[in-house]
Amino acid sequence: MNSSHISVIIPALNERESIGHVVDSMPWSLIAECIVVDNGSTDGTDEVARSAGAKVVYAPRGYGSACKAGAQAALLTSSILVYLDGDGSDDIGDLPRIVAPIEEGVADFVLGSRIRGQAQPGSMLGSQIFAAHLIGLLVRVVQGVRYTDMGPFRAIRRSSFNELPMTEMTYGWNLEMQIRAAQHKLRILEIPVRYHCRIGGVSKVSGNFSASLKAAIRILGVVVRIGMSRRP
Repeated sequence: MNSSHISVIIPALNERESIGHVVDSMPWSLIAECIVVDNGSTDGTDEVARSAGAKVVYAPRGYGSACKAGAQAALLTSSILVYLDGDGSDDIGDLPRIVAPIEEGVADFVLGSRIRGQAQPGSMLGSQIFAAHLIGLLVRVVQGVRYTDMGPFRAIRRSSFNELPMTEMTYGWNLEMQIRAAQHKLRILEIPVRYHCRIGGVSKVSGNFSASLKAAIRILGVVVRIGMSRRP
């Protein structure tokens, strides 16, 4: 694994309790940089991340906004972008498996599937599992690509990412990337990954009924708006 071409991007909103551990756990010998994108935190997430060794950049509120800002801030020498969450739920030990297919030239986009992998009991709500299956079915119907998850842990070839006209600046970003990847005929691979309960804090998507409902509406909107359209 060539450490000089991998940028790890972590969108973070009020993840002070976990972000230090996540950054400390980075396999620094295998990556060029770890970028934490502070998405409007009020708890000092940025200070903890910087102290742990991350490059910290800032973005307006919105998960997709943070993901986009992270890609724009990545070193120009980085040819692979890796995304994961800052709550400690993604297992960074799976990073070599996530990037290997891209490095070996057999894939352009690799998605880590929690559904197919080993999810710690309590790490995913029943509603999240149901949504993953439902959205996977809908995307398969409209785009012909089978996904089992919309998990945050993923890697994409930077040149391929630059081809995708990403527009979704909220929690629909992950699904939009998956749909755009299918539309642009990227070589897609889904691999099982390990998934843990968050270290601390509250999920911005599934932490309460209101947040879950808003995220569900946004994600379904992405399926309708982008998934049922032809490649731009």
